[in-house]
Amino acid sequence: MDANDITQILKRVFAALARGAVIALWAVREIARTAWQIARGPLITALNIVAALIVLFEEWGWRPLSQLIARLAKYAPIAALERWIAGLPPYPALLVIALPTTLLLPLKFVAVWLLANGYFATATALFFAAKIASTALIARVFILTKPALMRIAWFARAYDWFVPWKDALFAQIRSSWVWRYGRMLKTRIKLRIHQAWVRMRPRVAQAWQRWTGRELHFGSPATPSRATHEEPVSFKPTDSPTGKPEP
Repeated sequence: MDANDITQILKRVFAALARGAVIALWAVREIARTAWQIARGPLITALNIVAALIVLFEEWGWRPLSQLIARLAKYAPIAALERWIAGLPPYPALLVIALPTTLLLPLKFVAVWLLANGYFATATALFFAAKIASTALIARVFILTKPALMRIAWFARAYDWFVPWKDALFAQIRSSWVWRYGRMLKTRIKLRIHQAWVRMRPRVAQAWQRWTGRELHFGSPATPSRATHEEPVSFKPTDSPTGKPEP
C-alpha cells in the first residue's frame, strides 16, 4: 500500500465523516424543531404567566407599598430623612437604593437558618416579611432619588429605553387571558374581604366596648365595584418625591 492508497482511504474516511456530521446536524435540527413545536405553546403560556405575575407585583405591590411608606412622612424624623435622601447627589442616590436590600439581607440569612432547622412556617413568614419591607423601601427611595438619578446620563438612557419597552410589553400582558383572570380574582377577593369585614364589624365593636367600655365608631367605606378600573402603574419622568408633577 503506497502513499496514494493511504491518501484515497483518508479522503473516503473524511468524506464519510463529513456526510455523517451533516446527517447528524440535520437530525438534531429536525428534533429541535419538533421539540420546539411541541413545547412552544406551554412555554409561551408559562412565560405569559410569569410576565403577568411581574405586572401584578408592580401594580399591586410596588405602588401600594410605596404609598404605605409615604404615609410615615407625617412624622418629623421620617420627613427629615426623606428630605435628606431627596437632596443627595446622583451617585450617592444610586448607592442609597441598594441600602434597603443590604440592611435586610441578614434577615434572609436568619430565614435560611430557620428553614434548615425545620421552622418552615417561621422561615417563610420572615423571608416574605423581609422581601415586602425591602420592596417598600426601594420603591419609596426610588421615587425620592429619581430626579437625581435622571441626571446620570447612562441611567437616563437606560430608563428611557426600558420604560417604553416595559409599557409595550405590559400592554400585551394586560390583554392576555392570564391578566384578565387575575383582575377578576382581585375584584372577587376585594369583594369577599369587604363582605367579611361588614359581617365582623358588629362583633369587633362589641368586643371593643366590653374591653374598653367605649363605643367604637367605624367609617362608611365605599363598597368595591366590579367595574372598578385601576390605572396601570408605571413611574414616569414627571414623578417627584412629593408625588406632584415636576415643572
